[in-house]
Formats: sequence, structure tokens, C-alpha cells
Amino acid sequence: MDDEAIETDLPTVGERLRAAREEKKLSLEDVAAQTRIPQRHLESIEVGNWAALPAPTYTTGFAKAYATAVGLDRAEIGEQLRGEMGGVRPLAMAPEVFEPADPARTMPRWLVFGAIGAVILLIVVMTWLNERSLDQPDENASAPVAEAPAPAQQQPAPQAAAPSAQGPVVLTATAAAWIQVTDKGATLFSGILQPGQTFAVPPSATAPLLKTGKAEGLKISVGSTVVPPVGPPSTTVRDVSLLPADLLRPRPTASAPIPPIPAPAPPPPANTVTQ
Repeated sequence: MDDEAIETDLPTVGERLRAAREEKKLSLEDVAAQTRIPQRHLESIEVGNWAALPAPTYTTGFAKAYATAVGLDRAEIGEQLRGEMGGVRPLAMAPEVFEPADPARTMPRWLVFGAIGAVILLIVVMTWLNERSLDQPDENASAPVAEAPAPAQQQPAPQAAAPSAQGPVVLTATAAAWIQVTDKGATLFSGILQPGQTFAVPPSATAPLLKTGKAEGLKISVGSTVVPPVGPPSTTVRDVSLLPADLLRPRPTASAPIPPIPAPAPPPPANTVTQ
């Protein structure tokens, strides 16, 4: 009798859980949010309403999760709950209808429908693209065959471009030569250039002219371009323009002199016959 009195005085599982919850200043809503257990099941556990709870296995699991949330021993709560349910709850019960899980733990309906719609849209787009690629004609097959180009007419060989009239004008003596360079009457140089000596026409000269008695002894260059001789050998040339454009302008080639045609010899006098 004393043992039964002691056991009767012990708090139930629901009382212990409620006391621990209130000690931690938690509401049933807080525990339900933390354990993902419907609030009505937590209320039934606290008041010992076993008929409103699902099968004992689920109820024991709910109680253990509740105990963990409020800081009690899971195993001890589960053992005590099995004892309470075994002594109070009848063994033969009506078949239970399993209710759906907590909506907070399931995927929202709009998200499920959205995912299904996205998959259907992707299938439709891929099918359309596949059909479009099959409908398009083969570009390589439909492209007209390019005709072979007609044989090009023989073009005349391009003429060599005239050298650019740029660069300093330099006179270099290949043999001793007397030269005189003037610009609008002013003498820029007058004297004999020895072999290897050079004279550069000043860039400021506007109309430089050359006079020399030995044109074959001078090498005249415009920049890196050597111009042809400015006169025949052993001949005094004068008033030769030393402007780059004039030096690089093509000069007519002097033709060889044509020998004169000898006059025909007079016919011999006719023989006269004398009587």
C-alpha cells in the first residue's frame, strides 16, 4: 500500500513536461515550432488524453522530442510514458486514421505545382527546338555551287612606282670633280670634291641648281635612292635642279646619233663617140 501511495504521488509525464516548459518560460507554440509536432498533440500529452493521440509508438516519440526541447531525459520520459499508457489505455482500440504530417515540415503546394510546371515547360521548349532543327534545310546541301572563275585576262605588268621624293639630297664624289651649287643666285658651295667627300643640299634651299664639269664623277642620292647621272661624261652641265622631285623624275634616254646617209656618187660621164 505504501508503494502504491508513493507511485500515485509521482507527477505524470504530462505534468513533468508542462512544469519543465513553464520553468523555461516556453509556450506550447514555441515547443511545437521547435519540435515540429502539432500543438494539439502536445496538449493531449500534457493532460494525458491518450485517445486523442496516434499509436503508442508515435506518442512515445512525440514525448521524447518534447522532453529534449525542455531539457528532460528522453529515455526516462519514454519509459514512464509507456508505463502510463499501458495501465490506462485499453489494448483493443478502433483503427486509427493516420493524419498527414505537420504542414510546416512538408513542401508548400505552390512550390510543388511550380516545379511541375517548370518541368513541363522545359519539355515543351526542348521538343520545339528539336523539331525546328529538323525542319531547317541543310545549308551545305542548298547552297549553290560556286562557279569556277573565268580565266582572268592577262593584265599588263604593273609599272614600278616612282621613288618617293623624300630625304636629303647628298652629292658624293667618286672622283675628283668641280661643282658649284647655287640657290636663287646665292652660292651654297663652289669647289672641288675629292673622292669620298660629300655635300648635302640644305633643306632650306628652295631652288638649288648644280653646275659641274664632271657629272660622271658624282653620285647624287635622295635619301636612300641613287639617281641616274645628270649629264653625259666629260661634259659641263649647268642649271641642274637639285630638288628631290626633279631628281627622281624619269629622264628621257638619249638616243644614239644616227649616222648621216652618204650622198650617191655622180654617174660617170657617158662615153662620146666621135665621128
